Amino acid sequence: MKITVEFEECLKDSPRFRATIEEVEGDVCELESKLDKLVKLCIGMIDAGKAYNAANRQFVNGIRELAQQSTKDEVIESSLTKFAESLQEMINYHTILFDQAQRSIKIQLQTFIKDDLRKFKEAKKQFDKVSEEKEAALIKNAQAPRNKQHEVEEATNILTATRKCFRHIVLDYVLQINVLQSKRRSEILKSMLSFMYAHLTFFHQGYDLFSELQPLMKQLGGQLDQLVVDAAKEKRDMEQKHSTIQQKDFSNDDTKLEYNVDAENGIAMEGYLFKRASNAFKTWNRRWFSIQNNQLVYQKKFKDNPTVVVEDLRLCTVKHCEDVERRFCFEVVSPTKSCMMQADSEKLRQAWIKAVQNSIATAFRDKGDEGELDRKSSTSTGSLDSGGEPKERPLKGESALQKVLVIPGNTCCCDCGQPDPRWASINLGITLCIQCSGIHRSLGVHFSKVRSLTLDTWEPELLKLMCELGNGAINQIYEARREELAARKPQPGDPRHEVEAYIKAKYVDRRFVRLPSDEELRNKVVSLSKQEKRLSSSSEHLPPRPPPPTPKLRAGQAVKSADSGIQNSADGSREMLANTPSNNSLTDADAAEPPAMAMPATLPPPSPCKEMVFYEPKEYSSGLQLYWAACARSLPDMSEALAHGAEVNWVNTEDDKRTPLIMAVHGGSLVTCEFLLQNAGNVNQQDAQGRAPLHHATLLGHTGQVCLFLKRGANQNAADIDEKTPLTIAVEAANADIVTLLRLAKMNEEMREAEGPYSQSGDATYQDIFQDFTHMASNDPDKLNRYQQYDPQKP
Repeated sequence: MKITVEFEECLKDSPRFRATIEEVEGDVCELESKLDKLVKLCIGMIDAGKAYNAANRQFVNGIRELAQQSTKDEVIESSLTKFAESLQEMINYHTILFDQAQRSIKIQLQTFIKDDLRKFKEAKKQFDKVSEEKEAALIKNAQAPRNKQHEVEEATNILTATRKCFRHIVLDYVLQINVLQSKRRSEILKSMLSFMYAHLTFFHQGYDLFSELQPLMKQLGGQLDQLVVDAAKEKRDMEQKHSTIQQKDFSNDDTKLEYNVDAENGIAMEGYLFKRASNAFKTWNRRWFSIQNNQLVYQKKFKDNPTVVVEDLRLCTVKHCEDVERRFCFEVVSPTKSCMMQADSEKLRQAWIKAVQNSIATAFRDKGDEGELDRKSSTSTGSLDSGGEPKERPLKGESALQKVLVIPGNTCCCDCGQPDPRWASINLGITLCIQCSGIHRSLGVHFSKVRSLTLDTWEPELLKLMCELGNGAINQIYEARREELAARKPQPGDPRHEVEAYIKAKYVDRRFVRLPSDEELRNKVVSLSKQEKRLSSSSEHLPPRPPPPTPKLRAGQAVKSADSGIQNSADGSREMLANTPSNNSLTDADAAEPPAMAMPATLPPPSPCKEMVFYEPKEYSSGLQLYWAACARSLPDMSEALAHGAEVNWVNTEDDKRTPLIMAVHGGSLVTCEFLLQNAGNVNQQDAQGRAPLHHATLLGHTGQVCLFLKRGANQNAADIDEKTPLTIAVEAANADIVTLLRLAKMNEEMREAEGPYSQSGDATYQDIFQDFTHMASNDPDKLNRYQQYDPQKP
């Protein structure tokens, strides 16, 4: 650090020192004015930004209202809704940017002005005061007469004390000057750098958002071109039709009415008639009359319910009326009442009279067929409701959105209830609307990892993870005490700040999570451990698989030797547990792994795996719950343990320092491993034997898990205490699939290192092969059952 004022120079109190002090004080005064001005400008910018956001929100609301008004046009409604959501997301990003500006510029610089500059001013005051006292003491000492010894001694003592005090004050003042100059650099650069990073994040978020929106915009651009062409064509057709109709002679034109008993809408005839009221004034009102379902009805407005004039035309008759002042009148007479009506012309009166007469005849003719028609109508309707349309079935190629939304509770946003969500948090296993997804992004990936259900590519294991959890299961955990605490859950359309406060309380503070008692925690851990034992042993009660060409062990049987033993039952039992109805979590395809390979009983296996045994721990904790839940393949229990504060990389010191991820490997579920990795599980954390999860997956022959760990950056060069790497273990076990994966991963890593620090993901062939293995492990695990016979004579 360059020293602004030398400490030795200040003790001399030379003119050079005084000049330096004056220069520094002037510079600090100017710095303070510039910082004050910058803070005021920042406040003005933030206020203007808030006003801009408020106006922008009103504009977005206008777009939403226009979309709601255009419900009949699906293209306009969906497009405007999507645009409004994207613009709202940009407003949220702007809000975050202005908040960051307030924190980095306004608050940080104000703190520097109030604290550090204030200390400098106080030190300056003390320095000026002691300087004046020193100057006065020097003058007094110089003026002391030689013959007055007591005045000389007094002046000398005062000068000595003043000089001593001056040295302390001036050294403190110089220290404050140097510290201020140094801190000035760091504070200004820190605030501005933070502000620039906020801009960088803002533009990155905007770029990502509109990159996702770009395919839709391109699609709409193509549709718009076609719409312009169609609109021009329709305009020409309408102009031609308008010209044709305009040339017609309307001098003798009259409304044309026809009676049609087989009309599709059931209305045999309709048109305007004047109706004479039955009140004392006998007023005439123009109404819209129609003959439908053997009844004569009328309406004043289209949305009004029809008023029935005659309930059954079979009991009526119709006649002309010539004894009234008005022309073109006719009367419909029933046993209980009569209704006088007037047409606009004689032609229309004859048409209505004929229509009523035909309706009466039709009603008598159809009397005997009423029951049959009703039955036919009922049968037809029933067939349409039950069998007319096949029930929707999940398709093999259906999208991630279709697969995830069928999970209970996933059709609405997990946090605000907005229907039709299009986003998801992959580490929580929930679906979200666009507003809540933006809030989840702002929490950070250590709380929530957001992904689009429609625009992003979904790996099979991630899709299965989403289907294992869902909004219903997660809300039972994270909202267990919400009603008890009388906390209001946000609704669609609530202000963003209310939704954001609720989401932070739910996932960051975990305010609504119900913590278990010690007894409940103990029962949960014991239950999970017993569940794991049942899962491991249930294969003995299931029908055996067809015998393979080479001899293999029965499912559930373990090979052991005098030196060490390896339990191979987990793999075989998981294959048959996929069809067990008592445990839905095992029906997933990822639970199936190739059966264990038979080895000569006289030779030990290449690298044994420790058998899992439950024992009474010294202390029950949420970490222990996560530990056994990972082994029991229960994602809801794992989510509950994490919500209760479990450390995802918790180490069981009483069981060879194993982690939940290692236990998930022994549990045999690819989805369980994926869940832990998405929640910051350490793929390279080793147990007491020096074995990472990749070692255990290789020992057990879990090809899908090996592929997953390699994709997640597992270190395949790490060796256990026996100095065996995963590749050594795979070669000894003669597992061709895992050997291939490990060697391909090694080759790809070497290729990237050779290409330099700016290389991409490596060889495309490597990516394709790993993708194929991933799909097989998740969707068709039987294809991975390609074990070779273990031959101890081979090197």
